[in-house]
Amino acid sequence: MPAVSADLDDDTPGRPARRTLLPAPVRRVRLPGWTYRVVWLWPALVTLAITTTQLSRAPLWRDELATWTAASRPVGDLFRLTGNVDAVSGPYYLLMHVWIAVAGDSTVALRLPSALAMAGAAALTTLLGARLFGPFAGLVAGLLFAVLPSTSRYGQEARSYALVTLLAMLAGLLLLRALDRPSWPRWAGYAAAVVGAGLAHLVALLLVTGHALAVLACRRPGILWRWAVAIGAAGLVLAPLAALGRGQQGRQLGWVEQPDFTTLIGMPGALTQASAVGGLLLGLAAVAVANRGRPGVLLGLAVVLPVLLLFAAGQVTDLFVPRYLLFVVPLAAVLAAATLSTLRPAAVLAIVVVVGLLGVPVQREFRRTHEWPRSAPLDFPAAAAIIAERQRPGDGIVYAPRTGTGRLDLATAYYLPGDPPRDVLLAEDPVSRADLSATECDRPAECLASARVDRIWLLALGEQRDPLARMPADRADPLRAGFLVERQWTVPGLTVALLVRRPAT
Repeated sequence: MPAVSADLDDDTPGRPARRTLLPAPVRRVRLPGWTYRVVWLWPALVTLAITTTQLSRAPLWRDELATWTAASRPVGDLFRLTGNVDAVSGPYYLLMHVWIAVAGDSTVALRLPSALAMAGAAALTTLLGARLFGPFAGLVAGLLFAVLPSTSRYGQEARSYALVTLLAMLAGLLLLRALDRPSWPRWAGYAAAVVGAGLAHLVALLLVTGHALAVLACRRPGILWRWAVAIGAAGLVLAPLAALGRGQQGRQLGWVEQPDFTTLIGMPGALTQASAVGGLLLGLAAVAVANRGRPGVLLGLAVVLPVLLLFAAGQVTDLFVPRYLLFVVPLAAVLAAATLSTLRPAAVLAIVVVVGLLGVPVQREFRRTHEWPRSAPLDFPAAAAIIAERQRPGDGIVYAPRTGTGRLDLATAYYLPGDPPRDVLLAEDPVSRADLSATECDRPAECLASARVDRIWLLALGEQRDPLARMPADRADPLRAGFLVERQWTVPGLTVALLVRRPAT
């Protein structure tokens, strides 16, 4: 992050100008004096309004279901889980465990922390833009960030990415304060923010590359070693989590493909969730890098370097997931705002509105589903409603398949609380396994026979003519031999079937 004045209102009317560490940018628009202290409020409110619109409409998707099942467990079971899998998400799960105890586990409750975190990130984006390029640029940066599709996409997801974005922006602002007026309490605050970002997601530590450039550009005695102490302390705190996560990486990220240059070129669209929006944001940011001197260059490097480093790491290990880099998006918004702030306010407002309108189709899509592709939603609530309306005491249930992208058993547990049908092929549940997945019976025919059920519900991934088509033969064959499909339903992405026992011959 570029080193600049520590004060938002360095040119507030009636206040003496403060020394800056970099040349002051051109400010063509001056906001009224009373708005300086609350300039961050408007983007925060806009972000909160957008992210909470239809917050619960899209069903929880597989990653959110993982959050729910992990955070809903007793603390002891949660620690057992993270000892086996998903350790890097453990601090977030623990935070959500506390939140669920207070707010419950409805879809709105699970997603609300992310919406609040994104609103906070918008406020901090505004403050960062104001420090670097003036209050009007800060306001524009916050509003740009608010209308980006990625802001509401991850502000409506019960995962840690919004929290990472908030803490990353906080770390940047605290670094600026420490660079402007160095003191150990300020460096401690900065180190704590870096630790928080790393606990939320370890990949967020790539933000330190931009911080290092800002420290080197500062050129003040004693700054470099103080920063090194702060980062070293943060690294010591995070080292155990990093070691545990590294040991689980193959299991966690085995699905990640090696990125190529096509992936790299598509990063603006991937990070903003819309190619047109990403391209426009990139173009505006590039102008600021070229025209805004050292602050523009340093901030541009703070955006680009984490992307390039993760891309390089992705060539040798399974790690490159675009959403892990969401924390650089606010920095790109600040750069874009630096370009726009030299225009007339009416033109700036028009461009912000255009950016928002370009993202409207995507905004609509992920309010319908968080699955990818968007054309393949999984309507778990509709499937659960079919079962809930028609189930009887003693019914069983099977899944086709249990594991994989759907997490069908977790979805059933979430959307059919209370007394769901008995899982007749279950050998060991996820809590007992200290895992996110269950173990199925290795002798399905014997398990079906011992279950002694006359009706079995089948939940299958995809809209199938034959609901048993996705099941392995060793599970499908006993079901075909012992049961008839009495009725089946299809909902988006899923098939629900009711199997009844064949009459005795």
